[in-house]
Amino acid sequence: MPATTVFTIGELSRRTGLPVKTIRFYSDEGLLPPTQRTGAGYRLYDAHALARLELVRTLRELGIGLPDVSRALARETTVRDLATSHVDALDEQIRRLRLRRAVLRAVLKRDSELEEVKLMNRIAQMPDEERRRLVDEFWAEMMEGLDVDPEFYARMQSAKPDLPDDPTPEQLEAWIEFAELVRDPGFRQSIRTMSERHSATREAGEYERPSKAQQENWEAWMTDARSALDAGHAPGSPAGRALADAIATASALPGQDPADPAVRYKMADGIAVGADPRAERYWQLLATINGWPAIPSRQDEVQFLLAALRAS
Repeated sequence: MPATTVFTIGELSRRTGLPVKTIRFYSDEGLLPPTQRTGAGYRLYDAHALARLELVRTLRELGIGLPDVSRALARETTVRDLATSHVDALDEQIRRLRLRRAVLRAVLKRDSELEEVKLMNRIAQMPDEERRRLVDEFWAEMMEGLDVDPEFYARMQSAKPDLPDDPTPEQLEAWIEFAELVRDPGFRQSIRTMSERHSATREAGEYERPSKAQQENWEAWMTDARSALDAGHAPGSPAGRALADAIATASALPGQDPADPAVRYKMADGIAVGADPRAERYWQLLATINGWPAIPSRQDEVQFLLAALRAS
């Protein structure tokens, strides 16, 4: 293309696909100075101006503002620097959009009222420090004034929600549900009741053996319960009785008869206190937030175990 070739605004519009009004605006703003003017004052542009217009269009399509475009054209900044700052801005915008999407998905699931929507939005935008403090305050309330196993509760308290810098929609939704759960008065009372029972059994000297037995054998008991369920056995079946015998024998205190139905009922009641599905949900949500392996529900197995103890 000869260097002397010049174009009117209309010709630039046809070549670039940009509206005449937009090209005129860029020219008025100083982003596209005319190469020359006709005797009647009409603006004309050469091939260099055409290339400049293509650059302006590209930068604007990337969302870069007019002041930054002007600085780039004037060589006051580099396109690399512009791209870096713009990527940072876009990352923040994407993060906020994901937060909004997570809140709106939660709203759709719950059919939430306006005040609840406001709360969910605030929860979604909590900084990391506030998320961790929420968990610390929750467990501090669960232990306050009680004689509890410090090692056990330290493990509970050490697991904090830790959203990555670029969380998935599922992680954001899990965080909203998690924060709502630990704020829920009913859930807090349920966990506090577990803690109080835990404290009472420690004070009565009845804690160590049942607790240790459950920690050491829980997975095996859950596996046996699942096998019985899969085979279609009832809690009062031989498989159910065998499971109940194993639990009672491992958990009985000195002086207790593992075969005594009253003893087994008491064991079942103790296990049931800790079998709140919301407690399981707490850990499932935490696993999603932190990117841990998924935690499957054990509610069916727990209910089978409780029924087996009571049936025997």
